Amino acid sequence: MTTLSGLAAVAAVTSLAVVACTSVAADGDDPAPTDSDRSSSGRASGIPGAADGVLPEKTSAFDTDLPGVAKLDPDLLKAVQQAETAMAKDGITMQLTTGWRSKKYQQALLDKAIRKYGSKQKALKYVATPEESHHVTGDAVDIGPTDADDWIIRKGARFGLCQTLSHERWHFELATTPGGECPPMS
Repeated sequence: MTTLSGLAAVAAVTSLAVVACTSVAADGDDPAPTDSDRSSSGRASGIPGAADGVLPEKTSAFDTDLPGVAKLDPDLLKAVQQAETAMAKDGITMQLTTGWRSKKYQQALLDKAIRKYGSKQKALKYVATPEESHHVTGDAVDIGPTDADDWIIRKGARFGLCQTLSHERWHFELATTPGGECPPMS
């Protein structure tokens, strides 16, 4: 019995260590909360959830029942759906990793980045405030996986989609007319 309880303790400590070691991506776009972030009721414990724009894995631009997709600017959503359809014809599956976010969700990402980088000044290099985030206004999407990012970087302008941040290859906005040229990245 002592051995089993000892193994359980080791497993618990290991689980906590894994959770504690997860960190914000350089851009602040964390994946959706994991099951370990949730209470027994299934609701996040103070963590933003689906109503705040958190998207589950393998979200499509056609999953308009999800607030993170449904609350995107209608023109942006249409362009992303068109790109997803065209991309599929090239054998590439696109996923939305994040779209619209509530101010609460954006603030949670910023707070996590402040903890990671040690100051608000450093965190703001990677994560926008809720007042400045284009995700909060529904004017930005983050796309994955990398082959989908590459496809949109090369072909997205025909739908008006442009990579707008040089340090975020996955971040796209409707920044030109369809078929136009993308503006320089910031």
